[in-house]
Amino acid sequence: MLQQPVRVLKIKTMETQTNLSEKISFSKEVKNYHPEILTDGALTFLETLQNRFNQRRLVLLKNREAQQKLFDLETTPSFPENTKEIRNSEWTAAPIPKDLQDRRVEITGPVDRKMVINALNSGAKTFMADFEDSNAPSWSNCLEGQQNLKDAVDRTISFYNPQKDKSYQLNEEVATLLVRPRGLHLEEKHLMINGQPMSASLFDFALYLFHNNEKLKENGSGAYYYLPKLEHFTEAIWWNDVIDFSEEYLGLEYGSTKVTVLVETITASFQLDEIIYALREHIVGLNCGRWDYIFSYIKKLRNHKGFIVPNRDQVTMTSPFMDAYSKLVIQRCHKRNILAIGGMAAQIPIKDDPERNQMAIDKVKADKEREVKNGHDGTWVAHPGLVQLAMDIFNEHMPNANQMEVKRDDLNITEKDLLEIPKGTITEEGIRKNINVGIHYIAGWLAGNGAVALYNLMEDAATAEISRTQVWHWLLNEVKLDDGRTFDKTLFESLFESELDVIKKQVGDTTYNSTNYQNAIEIFHQLITNKEFEEFLTTRAYNYL
Repeated sequence: MLQQPVRVLKIKTMETQTNLSEKISFSKEVKNYHPEILTDGALTFLETLQNRFNQRRLVLLKNREAQQKLFDLETTPSFPENTKEIRNSEWTAAPIPKDLQDRRVEITGPVDRKMVINALNSGAKTFMADFEDSNAPSWSNCLEGQQNLKDAVDRTISFYNPQKDKSYQLNEEVATLLVRPRGLHLEEKHLMINGQPMSASLFDFALYLFHNNEKLKENGSGAYYYLPKLEHFTEAIWWNDVIDFSEEYLGLEYGSTKVTVLVETITASFQLDEIIYALREHIVGLNCGRWDYIFSYIKKLRNHKGFIVPNRDQVTMTSPFMDAYSKLVIQRCHKRNILAIGGMAAQIPIKDDPERNQMAIDKVKADKEREVKNGHDGTWVAHPGLVQLAMDIFNEHMPNANQMEVKRDDLNITEKDLLEIPKGTITEEGIRKNINVGIHYIAGWLAGNGAVALYNLMEDAATAEISRTQVWHWLLNEVKLDDGRTFDKTLFESLFESELDVIKKQVGDTTYNSTNYQNAIEIFHQLITNKEFEEFLTTRAYNYL
């Protein structure tokens, strides 16, 4: 075990921040220091990780910028020539722990207290507690979320809703817990180490591991994570080094920390074997993060001539490039003896409209049947009401804990297959929907809600990213709509103003004129009309939290 540095923490107030030591400080906005989570030992661990790994993280982000410049010259993603041996040689990842071998239905959601209880009680095999796309990363959301997860691991978590006079507590049998930290591009601005904002990835990862590793082991489980938005296998190497160091620092058994990587960037799908290899002592699966994948596909290839993606509702898992990517995930995972988890069913049960509810259920059924028949070992749902539906489908077609025996050696997925542009149309309705959903979501996010129910779908940041990226891209290219009109600045402003009237009627004058909605409108409009594309809307919106 590495020797932990000994420090005397001194609290003193300054005009702009509160210092805990010469190296650690909080921003002046912080009113609650959450001493039960940010203990001396936890802060020392955070400082150690930041000092050791943050500079490498910043280099990786610079590498992303350099790669984008190559894409802007109309190069395309490809299978790396210098790692061909990894793709072609015979090797497998480390064995999967027993409580992660059957993941046929996973539920996901933010880390608020009631959600954690309901998700763990939902009947799903696993629950991904999310600090990322379905969490608005305010200081209180992130720190209270850590406390909620600690209480859940300790099995002391409870919640009382006075409006409903209803109490919530854990059942005897609960889902296995996984945690998704924020992506590499995000920072925790409220905590400074040596004058630099803390890496949000390290912050979320480290606090959960520090506080729960012993109890998780006592419970017969372990610290299990989902890793988001990896764009290159070197980022997987970074995460592997973070995990290895953390296990040694905390005195954990080597390899006991396990991860599932979300394949939600177009570049990652060309490096699946390399990502698995980099994390081979820790990785237990890959997941098809479909909404972020579409966002990444548009974002990375946005400056290619003739590259236009139709209305987002027309881009589904049956679109050739999406079908190819999901099947390639299955093939590479099963070759390396890890699980291939399918994508999200974002539908919410529609209680007051049986006909529309049945249509939604039929969509979910078709999606999940396609996944399990293709060879996926599990799937995602966003609402507890869909757990049993998905469970029944996987139970029918997957009698064993998983189907790693389905190797899909019949497939030969090419670079061309992964890049094929989906066919379809761009319509006024599609533009309006993107504007409407984007503004509603950003307003909810600014209010502290990362998972926002819109039009009977549970939306997270990935959906808003697709919405604003498509409108920006269509406007940049002045695309032709299906009715022959050109989508130029004049038409955008006309539709934008018209859709604001719709939003005002939907939410009412008071809500529409609130700070959150007015900021959301401003943010969305700026993102669309700026000539330079902004990589992530959440980095801009974070300034408003």
